[in-house]
Amino acid sequence: MTFRQFAYRNVIRNRRIYAAFFMASIFSVMVFFMYSMLLFHPKIEDEFLREFAASGMIVAEIILYIFTLFFLFYSMSAFLQARSKEFGLLLQIGMEKKQLNRLIFLESMLIGAVSIAIGIFFGYAFSKFFFMIVRELLQLDSLPLYVSYKPFALTIGAFFSLFIIIAMTSVVFIREQKIIELIRGYWKTDELQNYSTVKAYLGIGMLLFVYGAAAFTSKNVVLAFAIVLPPLAALGTYFFFTHSVLFLLHQIRKRKSLYWRPYRLIAVSEVAVKLRENARMYFIVTIVSTVAFLSVGTLTSLSSYTGQFRQLNPLSLIYTSEMTNPYESDHITTLRKELEEQGLSYTLVPFLIKQQTSSFSQNSVDILRESDVNSLAIALGSPLIELDTGEAMFIPYSEESVDSLTNREIQTVLEESNVPIQIRGVYPQMLFPSMIIGSNIIAVSDEDYQLIVEPFSGKRKQDSSYKFFAFHVAEWERTKSIGLDIESQVTDAIDDDGFTNLPFYFENPGLNYSVIRATFSLLLFTGLMVAAVLLLAAGSFVYFKLYTGLERDKRQFDLLKRMGLTDQELIKIVNRQLIPQFFLPWGIAMLHSAFSFLSLQVIWRNLAEVSILSEMILVLIGFTLIQVVYYFLIRWRYISHVRAS
Repeated sequence: MTFRQFAYRNVIRNRRIYAAFFMASIFSVMVFFMYSMLLFHPKIEDEFLREFAASGMIVAEIILYIFTLFFLFYSMSAFLQARSKEFGLLLQIGMEKKQLNRLIFLESMLIGAVSIAIGIFFGYAFSKFFFMIVRELLQLDSLPLYVSYKPFALTIGAFFSLFIIIAMTSVVFIREQKIIELIRGYWKTDELQNYSTVKAYLGIGMLLFVYGAAAFTSKNVVLAFAIVLPPLAALGTYFFFTHSVLFLLHQIRKRKSLYWRPYRLIAVSEVAVKLRENARMYFIVTIVSTVAFLSVGTLTSLSSYTGQFRQLNPLSLIYTSEMTNPYESDHITTLRKELEEQGLSYTLVPFLIKQQTSSFSQNSVDILRESDVNSLAIALGSPLIELDTGEAMFIPYSEESVDSLTNREIQTVLEESNVPIQIRGVYPQMLFPSMIIGSNIIAVSDEDYQLIVEPFSGKRKQDSSYKFFAFHVAEWERTKSIGLDIESQVTDAIDDDGFTNLPFYFENPGLNYSVIRATFSLLLFTGLMVAAVLLLAAGSFVYFKLYTGLERDKRQFDLLKRMGLTDQELIKIVNRQLIPQFFLPWGIAMLHSAFSFLSLQVIWRNLAEVSILSEMILVLIGFTLIQVVYYFLIRWRYISHVRAS
């Protein structure tokens, strides 16, 4: 038998140990390859979409590659530790360490080559389905499957170099150990590890502080907390697993009423050993899981914004014009013509918005006519208003202003025209997107509107009012191609810092929605794929450690069986051992994520008044179900291996 055949048979013989590592490698290669297929796709002709898709895929692939390198390196080292006795025996019977290093290198490269081949095969097989999803997200006409050497070359080059790095560095764990240490195995001692009581309290205290700060943050300090709290949470998590957990277990052991119970004595003792030995690994699992939760949660919150986009932008096309705007007639005619050419029915409601000074606040007020507001309300299917002479109503500029102005009542005078009015209540919903019209806007009766004839203080009469054209289109999502020339004029003026000199403003929410929807959806889809790799890795860390100590556990349970342990009792002990190992890191990660989402909600409230509560609950519930299923799968495999002893 040649040396290469020996390496091959070693891999086959240890296929049970390498199975999870092999599957994780295949999945990582498959995801990386599909991203590469989109990155080099020749049919994405739109400049923005090409730039965005390329940027998103490059960032995703870098994250995926770096984490896969770390994950596979950690996994390989765990497997080598699990086979330490085998390596010790090989060295004992005369194998040189150079030969052992070569053996490990060949085994690693064999697994890597097969993983790359199978991963690329499945990646190409699923690329058509992947393109179908991306085509819907980006709203493209077609995104066909194609053949090019670039995705294959990038994937093979990236992962072949990755496996070379892993194969060359993994042997360090074997090279530094003596033969007697290898034969003795990974689990050397069950002696209690020292812990610092100060650091134990510090870990718990830091986490409680971070949770409290995140829960009671405000928009004034949330950005500062976003910089300060994550490092504190990471440090607190590290202290929690390396010191606080040992401290808590010691407190349990001191209380015989808790500790000296059937099954609990063995289970707690074993959990103490494994949590103690793998504290840093559980810290890594917690951080990785938290990153996965937050990635999906943050991207889901972006999708939440698209779901509420229409509520925040009730108008389909918006055109504002100064009284001296020479382009107004041509622009309005162009917009109407393009809508008709697209076969879109629409309602156009023109407003003449006047400005006056309120005697109550001494601030400027934008004034709408009651009949104009009702015309727009009819088009939108919203409630009508009825105002008597001398009455007025607030027009909300945000969702929060609807609540804050509901019971507000103000007696004021429009000073320039000397028109007394009583402002009472607020219109029950948003009619205009926030910040399109001023934040201090009211509707008055038609009679009072006619009395407002004097110019705003310090301005000419033609500068004391402006026109606002509100287009309502039932099929508003189809308006993304309307007014592109006008939109480009506004964009160019903004880019050239000449926006203030532009006598008009145009906005197409349908176009904005198509871009935002495509962007956020692709981000979410990309994030889900990366998060799947992160979660698979996080669960696999625990799985790998279980297999590292499997031989020891087999001997222990074999001894207990000889003492009369039944299968039901074995399952009870296994449950009490595995649940803390699986769900303690997961639970801490869930707490990290839940309180982070509270801070994220404050940010969204400040930016766009979007509620992400339902999306966050769904994300946390979804990940919990995944972990429960994964736990039962691993428990089933673990029990079957232990019973086979």
